[in-house]
Amino acid sequence: MSAKPVETLSREEAAAELAELAAAIAHHDRLYYQDDEPDLTDAEYDALRARNQALEARFPDLVRADSPSARVGAAPVEGFAQVRHAVPMLSLANAFDDDEVREFDARVRRFLRLKDDDALAYRAEPKIDGLSFSARYENGVFVRAATRGDGTTGEDITRNLATLADLPSRLNDDAPPAVLEVRGEVFMRKADFARLNEEQTARGRKVFANPRNAAAGSLRQLDPAITAQRPLSLYAYAWGEIEGLASPFETHGAFLERLRAWGFPVHPQTQACASVEDLIAYTATIAAVRADLDHDIDGVVFKVDRLDWQQRLGTLSRAPRWAIARKFPAELATTRVNAIRVQVGRTGALTPVAELEPVTVGGVVVSRATLHNEDEIRRKDVRVGDWVQVRRAGDVIPQVVAVDPARRPADADPYAFPDRCPACDSHAVRREGEVARRCTGGLICPAQAVERLKHFVSRGAFDVEGLGERSLEAFFKEGLITSPADLFTLEERDQAPGRLTRLQNRDGWGPKSVANLFAALNARRAGVSLERFIYALGIPQVGEATARLLARHYGSLEAWRQAMTEAGDETHPAFATLVGIEGIGPSMARDLVEFFAEPHNVQVLDALLATGVRVLDVEAPEESTGPLAGKTVVFTGTLETLSRAEAKTRAQAAGAKVTGSVSARTDYLVAGADAGSKATKAAALGVTVLDEAAFLELCAGGG
Repeated sequence: MSAKPVETLSREEAAAELAELAAAIAHHDRLYYQDDEPDLTDAEYDALRARNQALEARFPDLVRADSPSARVGAAPVEGFAQVRHAVPMLSLANAFDDDEVREFDARVRRFLRLKDDDALAYRAEPKIDGLSFSARYENGVFVRAATRGDGTTGEDITRNLATLADLPSRLNDDAPPAVLEVRGEVFMRKADFARLNEEQTARGRKVFANPRNAAAGSLRQLDPAITAQRPLSLYAYAWGEIEGLASPFETHGAFLERLRAWGFPVHPQTQACASVEDLIAYTATIAAVRADLDHDIDGVVFKVDRLDWQQRLGTLSRAPRWAIARKFPAELATTRVNAIRVQVGRTGALTPVAELEPVTVGGVVVSRATLHNEDEIRRKDVRVGDWVQVRRAGDVIPQVVAVDPARRPADADPYAFPDRCPACDSHAVRREGEVARRCTGGLICPAQAVERLKHFVSRGAFDVEGLGERSLEAFFKEGLITSPADLFTLEERDQAPGRLTRLQNRDGWGPKSVANLFAALNARRAGVSLERFIYALGIPQVGEATARLLARHYGSLEAWRQAMTEAGDETHPAFATLVGIEGIGPSMARDLVEFFAEPHNVQVLDALLATGVRVLDVEAPEESTGPLAGKTVVFTGTLETLSRAEAKTRAQAAGAKVTGSVSARTDYLVAGADAGSKATKAAALGVTVLDEAAFLELCAGGG
């Protein structure tokens, strides 16, 4: 992450950093949500998201199709059945100080058009550091449970959650709703966590880093008998789908009382707040007793109390407008930098990592900190031998906050960032507009080649089961697999007559594991989706969401490949078509074009297809529904009854796509007072202009 202020960045610098942030945040989401083994502090992760949000706010036209702002959690882990949430499980926006809480209150008031002295009540509750769940009841009986997953689809944990004593198997209600989804958090109390780790140590098993990891790992066991042995607790605080509710509730507070009546535990520190200053006072109160709570929290959550206002406020891409999480400051410790080492990533980016004298921060021993890039090292002037202040917000790797110059050793020289790759000794260059220094070694660089292969077989790409990172590294080192095509010739080479050492004779391998690997490879050879194929190629800036976007637009590998080749000439219509795809800007388009302009990449692609890999065409998507489905809407001027944000939400709920500028592809311009130049342009293009009343009638299905 660049140390430069956002307002000083060029468009090229911003595009490059947004690409890095998208990849980094996706990586850390997988570690946190899928593997329960995060390697960043909460504070460091939040800083990445905050930086991404600031960049997108300054450069809205550079918002990527795979933007972290539009993503919640991570895909469900394999081994669990998948459950699609009837109502998405969203995340929460964050506030890090009192002024940001006041700004949240001001945003809510602006959206609802409330005056400063109009009443606006909230509900406040501690933010539990655990694993989110959704429990479904039908006619009062518990039938299914799921994790958050990616917000749309979660993991089926029905049998696991049923082992918790805190979860009622049947609602305390003579006339229960036909369908009720209760949402909350599973966690482990501090004393239970300490006892569990004592037992793990006594049995010679791995101990857990913190209660959150212990709770998540315990709940997501494939064997529910293991979950039943773990001391898990839960609190309920929200709902998803509800049908057939005999007596509706009008406020969030009333819903919490109903939860208690149904038999769910609700956090005892939940409190009503009549104003934003009450929210700030509540934060101070909970922060003061945080250490005395019997479970970990990492902040507090504020929610608009009136449910009709919650409904009006609606949601953004990944979070509701009517709620916010006020995060607590991270815990601090001081330690020494023993070394600074540079790692080489899949794209050749050189990332410095501080090796620390192990230190305990908040009950967890940490020994490493990512230093991001050479600008960050230079800005903080971190040197080997320095004593540094580090902070932690619940996980393993800390963030270096500052150096203590008074304790600096006399022989501590400024750190010189290497200009050669530590893996292959190729030149490491920093191109204009980029924050990272990159190795130029390409596929001759073992660090890049191995990481590219790991990416190729990863879950979102070819998803080859049975080929772990260690095996892949060993195969590469021995020359068995050096390119993607080698994967699909491995079986033929392994079974060739006269071969002295076969895979099944290697340590850790046997006939069954080898057969499973070859079966997985052959399954992928028989058919892989176009979006997986595109993502697997590892093209800069092309994440899973962008690959999906490209696949849906072009439909087939042949059409996509031809279009990318033709787009090499920026005067060709293919380039205009590419940059015209929503979410594909000029920077990303050039990365795609450059990939196909490089002969070596084309050779790798041809060699892969020559092994018989079949790339499946994309099926035509179902048509969207809603009275404005397929329509593009632009707003201008001041509307009478709706704020701009609420009007946009209404249009999107009706199936429309909302853009910021009028073009020939615009279907409707909704014009309020002082419409300005957009109305003039709409008239010139023949775009239909609506007033607010006509727009609302269309949204309702009229006209």
